[in-house]
Amino acid sequence: MILSPKDRITTPQAAVVVINFILGTGILTLPRTSVDKVKTPDVWITVILGGLIAMMAGVIIVKLSQQFPEKTFYQYSREIVGKWVGGLLSLIIVCYLLITSGFQVRSMVEVTGFYLLEGTPNWATTMSFIWVGLFLIIGGINPIARLFEIIFPITVILFLLVAFLSFGIFELDNLRPVLGLGVIPVLKGVKTTALSFTGFEIMFFLPAFMKHPHKAVKAVVVGIAIPLVFYLITVIMVIGAFSVDGVVTRTWPSLDLIRSFEIQGLFFERFESMLLVIWIMQIFATFTITYYSAALGLAQLLKKNIHPFMYGLLPVIYIISMVPKNINDQFKLGDMLGNVAFYLFGLLPLLLLIVSRWKVGKYEAKS
Repeated sequence: MILSPKDRITTPQAAVVVINFILGTGILTLPRTSVDKVKTPDVWITVILGGLIAMMAGVIIVKLSQQFPEKTFYQYSREIVGKWVGGLLSLIIVCYLLITSGFQVRSMVEVTGFYLLEGTPNWATTMSFIWVGLFLIIGGINPIARLFEIIFPITVILFLLVAFLSFGIFELDNLRPVLGLGVIPVLKGVKTTALSFTGFEIMFFLPAFMKHPHKAVKAVVVGIAIPLVFYLITVIMVIGAFSVDGVVTRTWPSLDLIRSFEIQGLFFERFESMLLVIWIMQIFATFTITYYSAALGLAQLLKKNIHPFMYGLLPVIYIISMVPKNINDQFKLGDMLGNVAFYLFGLLPLLLLIVSRWKVGKYEAKS
């Protein structure tokens, strides 16, 4: 599959794609998973460290992609490590993206089924969600980027409003003492928080679509910095409201925070709908970009048109979304994806960058 001149996005659009990819289930799950690892109020420090690590990994991926203009990972990986190894790595990433798509869909079903659509069959919610996603990605990267540009400001406005309202139940003492048990607990949670920023791996593919690929570093840094601020605010407000002990006992602490609002003596039982609006949009964004990237991978590997793969992967994603039997299985799947992402997007890009630079140096020495 050859990219057409129409398949081009601007640098701000690339940054927005990264932002929307990262802001998936993390808004709801990060407080619980990170507190469970750190077990102190210093989770906010861990979030900052995790964000910085993600930025470094993202920059490495961009530097790797920039060595192969207008080519995605699926194309240039075979130039670096050979046809067969590169093809195998590409298939592994396609599988990762497909499982991530299914994971996002199932996460949406679990939460909406509990809070919004109680009693609605899972298959009905799932099918509606993935068919709308298919309708979007058929148009290519441009409609995806434009939709993300619409989603992003809505997310910012609603999120800041929710964060502002939560100050009423915020207790600063729940965040003290700072580093009361030293640095070791903070370091234990770095891997968990760093993996909550997975999404920067889209830079394996985005530079090939960018009008100005030399600005891809700026796009990925901004694209990670903004979710870092979102996650930081979320973690601080949730721990400040519930304390460390209160957070670990809750499945969706961010939603429980919103449900606890009391303003002028009135209890807003459905106030969490505001956060769910943000969250469902972000889940949809993550689902569509992973869905599109997986279809793109198969199309470029087999050098075929992308549209048959878009339709063909639809039932695959549906089946994957139905694999977890309950919420505990869903969390286990999320942990597995995080561990795979650590090696695929933490170590692999660095190794490929070293090999590609070594090959270039070797070629120059011969010439």
